[in-house]
Amino acid sequence: MKTLKLGIIGAGFIAKFQAQAIAQIREIDITGVVSLESAQEFSQYVYDLGIGPCTVYENIRKMAQNVDAIAIFTPNFTRVAIVEEIVAAIKNGAALKGIICDKPLARNMAEARKILKLVDEVDVRTAYFENQVFMKLIRAQMQQLAPQQKSMGPLMLTRSSEEHGGPHMPWFWDPTKQGGGVLSDMGCHSIAVGWYTLTPPDKPLTFLQPVSVSCDCALLKWGQPKWREKLLQDFGVDYSKTPAEDFVTGMVTFKNPETGQLVKAQFTNSWMFEKQGLRLFMDGMGPGYAFEVNTLNSSLQVFIGDAAADAVADAEIALEKSTASRGLLAVQQNEADLYGYTDENKDAALAFLAGRDGFLSWEYGLEITKLIMAAYMADEKKQTIDLTDPEVQTELETYIPLIQQGRGAEILF
Repeated sequence: MKTLKLGIIGAGFIAKFQAQAIAQIREIDITGVVSLESAQEFSQYVYDLGIGPCTVYENIRKMAQNVDAIAIFTPNFTRVAIVEEIVAAIKNGAALKGIICDKPLARNMAEARKILKLVDEVDVRTAYFENQVFMKLIRAQMQQLAPQQKSMGPLMLTRSSEEHGGPHMPWFWDPTKQGGGVLSDMGCHSIAVGWYTLTPPDKPLTFLQPVSVSCDCALLKWGQPKWREKLLQDFGVDYSKTPAEDFVTGMVTFKNPETGQLVKAQFTNSWMFEKQGLRLFMDGMGPGYAFEVNTLNSSLQVFIGDAAADAVADAEIALEKSTASRGLLAVQQNEADLYGYTDENKDAALAFLAGRDGFLSWEYGLEITKLIMAAYMADEKKQTIDLTDPEVQTELETYIPLIQQGRGAEILF
């Protein structure tokens, strides 16, 4: 069996999470890393997982000469520059089979278009990592309900959310670097999985046509003086000056081009979720059938009392973004697989080894970026955005949300 030699750019939280996922499949070895920080630590981590050896390279050009594919797991504001370096390496002889980019593809449409133009110059295969589309729970419900969809008609409504107490790293909180707040960070997940689950079986990913977007962004918890001060102390980010939204809810309406039927995908995301930790919730309604996913409904629960709580060194052992180390805790024993990371890596490896794009290409990532931009625009204008209007499509190409510009105080306070 062929194995993909993968080089990773970035050695932070998501890179380690992806390494945990890769350790569960046979199709990938992580053989290189480039990172400004923690590269040696990450290399040892990969070795301990048994999916190396992982060489630390001083730059992307050198790594590109020694791997089959590269995965970009770096902050959003670095994406364009990194793709430029990878493309330059390919033009200089690096025989890369493909490039992976974690969500979101870019902070706005102008950056996304530039990235796509760059990879088109070298005709390299791509994979856009949106893990929730690959969740086994989502795929299982689609398989289970396929007969009902065929006999009764497809889903009409999906509701998707991802919520937790806030990101790990300072740049995530900075809207000028991240691209916004929770809508940019996690809305991309919920919009993508909503679109995917609404799509009738055996139809292409983008079969349903987005026709409108409505959205409401708010700064609730992290806009309060006490919590603004905590952000400033912990991360050096001042939400009194450059705030981002910590809550968002909205709706994307899609049209079935064959039947004219309108269907809706609701999304809700927050950085102010105060329960056990990260929660993914999805449900869908069809004529005569439904499904529901809630990742906090674990088959394993543990209880830690006050007397024993001091023995817990890391609350996230139980669940990503966990904010508690005592009481009744939901425990997920394999989050990397539960959230879809394992299967998205396997898909990318098989696709690149076969000379094709991943199930989700960067073109798909561009469409998700457009819907995120339309959502920010809907919030700013306080109106539903008509995606069938050519003038709106043109406006979205150069649109930079006020929050992304660092002007969120104008609309959030």
